[in-house]
Amino acid sequence: MSAEAFEHAVPWTEEEFLALGETTDRVELFDGGLHVTPAPGLRHQDISAQLLIILRPAATAAGLAVYQTVNVRLKPDRIPIPDLVIGAPTDPNAIVVDAAAERLVCEIVSPHNAATDRVLKMHYYAEAGIPYYLLVEQEPLALHLYRLDGQHYVPQAKAEAGTVLNLEEPVRVEIDTVALG
Repeated sequence: MSAEAFEHAVPWTEEEFLALGETTDRVELFDGGLHVTPAPGLRHQDISAQLLIILRPAATAAGLAVYQTVNVRLKPDRIPIPDLVIGAPTDPNAIVVDAAAERLVCEIVSPHNAATDRVLKMHYYAEAGIPYYLLVEQEPLALHLYRLDGQHYVPQAKAEAGTVLNLEEPVRVEIDTVALG
């Protein structure tokens, strides 16, 4: 990210945010402010890759697609970058996907950024109406599946290390935590 980006006056507009272009940093837009984090750690990336491998066949069978680290427009000027999303297939050249097309969003909790994934993003995804939220804890490994109930997520299923999460919606698949490492 260029030095000029850090000298920008707030608030940022969605157009200005998208004009930043591709970057190796994870840059998210939250209500006119940028949230910048370095690339995720290696374990985080391994879990994400394994989830993609597990989820992709089930998503394809359901007529859906799985995307990693994609810009998701929750509303104007609110664009997070979840670790994975399952939703309607979209134009492969798209820079941003709309939350209305997404059925499940997944965040892998980063140790130094846990509150963002557990609280802020969970709230924003619920507010946007995304039906399912999968939260992956790295230490100790655990999967928490939440279902949207009104304006809030409620726990639906949990799998701790050594167990399996049976996902019925939006795709039918078993996620074995052993496969995630």
